[in-house]
Amino acid sequence: MIRANLTTDTRDAGQTLCRDATLSPAERDRVEMILLSDAGWSPPRIAGHLNYHAKTVRLVLRRFQEQGLASLRYRRRGSPPDTARREQVLSALDQLLSQARTWTAAQLAEALEDFGIHLSARQNLKYLAWMKAHWRRTARTLRHKQDPARVEHARAQLDSLKKKPRTARSF
Repeated sequence: MIRANLTTDTRDAGQTLCRDATLSPAERDRVEMILLSDAGWSPPRIAGHLNYHAKTVRLVLRRFQEQGLASLRYRRRGSPPDTARREQVLSALDQLLSQARTWTAAQLAEALEDFGIHLSARQNLKYLAWMKAHWRRTARTLRHKQDPARVEHARAQLDSLKKKPRTARSF
Protein backbone atom coordinates (compact mmCIF):
# COMPACT_ATOMS: atom_id res chain seq x y z
CA MET A 1 0.00 0.00 0.00
CA ILE A 2 1.27 3.44 -0.88
CA ARG A 3 1.59 5.78 2.07
CA ALA A 4 3.21 9.16 2.53
CA ASN A 5 5.51 9.25 5.55
CA LEU A 6 6.25 12.90 6.20
CA THR A 7 8.99 14.41 8.29
CA THR A 8 8.03 17.07 10.80
CA ASP A 9 9.31 19.85 8.51
CA THR A 10 7.46 18.47 5.48
CA ARG A 11 4.26 18.04 7.49
CA ASP A 12 4.48 21.65 8.73
CA ALA A 13 5.18 22.85 5.17
CA GLY A 14 2.17 20.85 3.92
CA GLN A 15 -0.13 22.31 6.56
CA THR A 16 1.11 25.80 5.75
CA LEU A 17 0.65 25.12 2.05
CA CYS A 18 -2.92 23.92 2.71
CA ARG A 19 -3.80 27.41 3.97
CA ASP A 20 -2.13 29.19 1.04
CA ALA A 21 -4.63 31.46 -0.72
CA THR A 22 -2.97 30.99 -4.11
CA LEU A 23 -3.78 27.27 -4.24
CA SER A 24 -6.50 26.09 -6.57
CA PRO A 25 -9.09 23.69 -5.13
CA ALA A 26 -7.46 20.73 -6.92
CA GLU A 27 -4.05 21.63 -5.50
CA ARG A 28 -5.55 21.94 -2.03
CA ASP A 29 -7.09 18.48 -2.45
CA ARG A 30 -3.66 17.06 -3.36
CA VAL A 31 -2.13 18.53 -0.21
CA GLU A 32 -5.02 17.08 1.79
CA MET A 33 -4.40 13.66 0.20
CA ILE A 34 -0.78 13.74 1.37
CA LEU A 35 -1.69 14.85 4.89
CA LEU A 36 -4.42 12.21 5.23
CA SER A 37 -2.07 9.52 3.94
CA ASP A 38 0.47 10.57 6.56
CA ALA A 39 -2.30 10.28 9.18
CA GLY A 40 -2.73 6.61 8.19
CA TRP A 41 -5.66 6.75 5.79
CA SER A 42 -5.66 4.31 2.87
CA PRO A 43 -5.96 5.57 -0.73
CA PRO A 44 -9.54 4.20 -1.14
CA ARG A 45 -10.62 5.90 2.09
CA ILE A 46 -9.00 9.20 1.05
CA ALA A 47 -10.67 8.90 -2.37
CA GLY A 48 -14.08 8.36 -0.77
CA HIS A 49 -13.58 11.30 1.58
CA LEU A 50 -12.43 13.76 -1.12
CA ASN A 51 -14.69 12.35 -3.87
CA TYR A 52 -11.84 11.18 -6.12
CA HIS A 53 -11.00 7.81 -7.61
CA ALA A 54 -8.54 5.67 -5.62
CA LYS A 55 -6.25 5.48 -8.66
CA THR A 56 -5.97 9.29 -8.66
CA VAL A 57 -4.99 9.29 -5.00
CA ARG A 58 -2.32 6.64 -5.64
CA LEU A 59 -0.97 8.68 -8.56
CA VAL A 60 -0.70 11.78 -6.35
CA LEU A 61 1.05 9.79 -3.62
CA ARG A 62 3.54 8.28 -6.10
CA ARG A 63 4.35 11.67 -7.57
CA PHE A 64 4.81 13.06 -4.09
CA GLN A 65 7.29 10.31 -3.24
CA GLU A 66 9.27 11.09 -6.41
CA GLN A 67 9.13 14.89 -6.53
CA GLY A 68 8.12 16.12 -3.07
CA LEU A 69 5.92 19.15 -2.38
CA ALA A 70 6.57 20.57 -5.86
CA SER A 71 4.44 17.76 -7.33
CA LEU A 72 1.34 19.17 -5.62
CA ARG A 73 1.34 22.40 -7.62
CA TYR A 74 -0.34 22.63 -11.02
CA ARG A 75 2.10 22.49 -13.93
CA ARG A 76 1.08 24.15 -17.13
CA ARG A 77 1.13 21.79 -20.11
CA GLY A 78 2.84 22.56 -23.38
CA SER A 79 5.65 24.86 -24.28
CA PRO A 80 6.12 28.22 -22.55
CA PRO A 81 4.68 31.29 -24.29
CA ASP A 82 6.86 32.95 -26.92
CA THR A 83 7.31 36.33 -25.26
CA ALA A 84 9.67 37.67 -27.94
CA ARG A 85 7.07 37.14 -30.67
CA ARG A 86 4.32 38.56 -28.47
CA GLU A 87 6.37 41.72 -27.92
CA GLN A 88 7.08 41.96 -31.66
CA VAL A 89 3.38 41.72 -32.52
CA LEU A 90 2.33 44.13 -29.77
CA SER A 91 4.87 46.76 -30.83
CA ALA A 92 3.82 46.45 -34.48
CA LEU A 93 0.15 46.78 -33.51
CA ASP A 94 0.98 49.77 -31.35
CA GLN A 95 2.66 51.47 -34.33
CA LEU A 96 -0.30 50.75 -36.58
CA LEU A 97 -2.90 51.87 -34.05
CA SER A 98 -1.09 55.17 -33.46
CA GLN A 99 -2.00 56.20 -37.02
CA ALA A 100 -5.00 58.48 -37.39
CA ARG A 101 -7.32 56.03 -39.09
CA THR A 102 -9.87 53.35 -38.35
CA TRP A 103 -8.80 49.71 -38.62
CA THR A 104 -10.66 46.46 -38.92
CA ALA A 105 -9.07 43.25 -37.65
CA ALA A 106 -8.67 42.00 -41.22
CA GLN A 107 -6.99 45.25 -42.28
CA LEU A 108 -4.62 44.99 -39.32
CA ALA A 109 -3.75 41.42 -40.31
CA GLU A 110 -2.97 42.63 -43.81
CA ALA A 111 -0.90 45.57 -42.52
CA LEU A 112 1.09 43.29 -40.19
CA GLU A 113 2.33 41.42 -43.27
CA ASP A 114 4.62 44.43 -43.92
CA PHE A 115 6.27 43.72 -40.55
CA GLY A 116 6.73 40.05 -41.47
CA ILE A 117 4.00 38.94 -39.06
CA HIS A 118 1.38 36.51 -40.29
CA LEU A 119 -1.76 36.56 -38.13
CA SER A 120 -5.42 35.93 -38.78
CA ALA A 121 -8.01 38.58 -38.05
CA ARG A 122 -9.26 36.48 -35.14
CA GLN A 123 -5.78 36.25 -33.61
CA ASN A 124 -5.46 40.03 -34.00
CA LEU A 125 -8.52 40.44 -31.80
CA LYS A 126 -6.79 38.43 -29.06
CA TYR A 127 -3.72 40.65 -29.23
CA LEU A 128 -5.91 43.76 -29.16
CA ALA A 129 -7.61 42.40 -26.03
CA TRP A 130 -4.19 41.92 -24.39
CA MET A 131 -3.39 45.52 -25.26
CA LYS A 132 -6.74 46.57 -23.78
CA ALA A 133 -7.39 48.43 -27.03
CA HIS A 134 -10.88 49.82 -27.09
CA TRP A 135 -12.86 49.40 -30.22
CA ARG A 136 -16.10 50.73 -31.53
CA ARG A 137 -18.18 49.70 -34.49
CA THR A 138 -17.90 52.24 -37.27
CA ALA A 139 -21.05 54.24 -37.85
CA ARG A 140 -22.94 53.49 -41.01
CA THR A 141 -24.10 56.91 -42.08
CA LEU A 142 -24.18 59.07 -45.16
CA ARG A 143 -23.83 62.40 -43.34
CA HIS A 144 -20.47 63.06 -44.91
CA LYS A 145 -22.02 62.82 -48.39
CA GLN A 146 -25.08 65.00 -47.77
CA ASP A 147 -25.57 68.50 -49.13
CA PRO A 148 -26.33 70.80 -46.15
CA ALA A 149 -28.69 73.02 -48.18
CA ARG A 150 -30.82 70.06 -49.31
CA VAL A 151 -30.86 68.66 -45.77
CA GLU A 152 -32.15 71.97 -44.39
CA HIS A 153 -34.82 72.21 -47.14
CA ALA A 154 -36.03 68.66 -46.37
CA ARG A 155 -36.11 69.37 -42.62
CA ALA A 156 -38.17 72.54 -43.19
CA GLN A 157 -40.58 70.64 -45.43
CA LEU A 158 -41.01 67.91 -42.77
CA ASP A 159 -41.62 70.52 -40.08
CA SER A 160 -44.36 72.12 -42.18
CA LEU A 161 -46.11 68.76 -42.55
CA LYS A 162 -46.14 67.98 -38.83
CA LYS A 163 -49.34 68.39 -36.89
CA LYS A 164 -49.59 71.64 -35.04
CA PRO A 165 -50.26 71.52 -31.30
CA ARG A 166 -53.88 72.15 -30.36
CA THR A 167 -54.64 75.52 -28.93
CA ALA A 168 -56.96 75.85 -25.96
CA ARG A 169 -60.48 76.96 -26.90
CA SER A 170 -62.64 79.03 -24.66
CA PHE A 171 -66.43 78.52 -24.66
